[in-house]
Amino acid sequence: MHNFILRVGVALMGRRGLASLLLALILPVASLASEQAMAAESPPRVVVSVLPLHSLIAGVMAGVGEPVLLIDGAASPHAYALRPSAARALAAADAVFWIGPELESFLPKPLDSLAGSARVVTVLDQPDIAVLPVRVGGAWGEPDEHAREEVAKEPAAGPGTRDPHVWLDPRNARRILAIAGAALSEIDPSHAAAYHGNVLRLDAELADLETELAGKLAPARGVPFIVFHDAYHYFETRFGLTTIGAFAASAGTAPGARRIAELRARLVATGAACVFVEPQFEPAVVKAAVAGTNARIAVLDPIGAGLPAGEAAYGRLMRDLAGSLVSCLSGGAR
Repeated sequence: MHNFILRVGVALMGRRGLASLLLALILPVASLASEQAMAAESPPRVVVSVLPLHSLIAGVMAGVGEPVLLIDGAASPHAYALRPSAARALAAADAVFWIGPELESFLPKPLDSLAGSARVVTVLDQPDIAVLPVRVGGAWGEPDEHAREEVAKEPAAGPGTRDPHVWLDPRNARRILAIAGAALSEIDPSHAAAYHGNVLRLDAELADLETELAGKLAPARGVPFIVFHDAYHYFETRFGLTTIGAFAASAGTAPGARRIAELRARLVATGAACVFVEPQFEPAVVKAAVAGTNARIAVLDPIGAGLPAGEAAYGRLMRDLAGSLVSCLSGGAR
């Protein structure tokens, strides 16, 4: 019967017409199969909040896809307003990586609206991340020797008490790589081998980076300095540095007269070599505080505001921090 219909079709349509008919029937099926195969191999849509974290995730995704950076340029995550394009990227995301409410205070509501449509990884909540508590007050003593050996074995209690700048300890950065590799492999098993390979490669690179920075920072150990806001607890603890205070109580808070007076007195009493400001904050108050002392002013950038986004950004950020510290603490900045 089928052969009879085919012969009739050939007779009525001719061979060219029948070939066209068969192509019209076959192509949609082939196209659907191709689309399904492409969908199975396409990378997940990943959004990352801040540049240092984005750099680590970009490294894990190398060769597979590129994550979207939510906060670029010199914008502070402490005072960021979500743009429509960023909101659209979040809404379409398969996975979102962020530090936590202590840093990206604008993000909890937008993330709640995702209602389970994306895998959300809050770095501060991960059990493998060593979390330091927020330091209270503007002036501190020298870093605890035990803390220098092992950064915070016991995590801080919870939101509001945790120092969010976890990426400034390269060992935490290595833990973030492993966390990201596992999360991405779960939502995108077709590229699990690539994620695993990237994690192994980057883990070795960050181990080497820690050794490199430890050697570079050796001359700065024991030299007291003051920062604009307390963003460097992890960095100083890992590398044995001596921050003795911070002008601002938090990143978005201007220091009051009492705190400025307290820090100036501490600056004079300790002979602190440097006061470090940040690109996002006006240093006028710091200039007034150091006037008449021997302290020099230099810039530290804990988030990489001036760096292009991408896998290389994390290493550059950490090397820039070390370079600025050594330069100023050894007398290279004014």
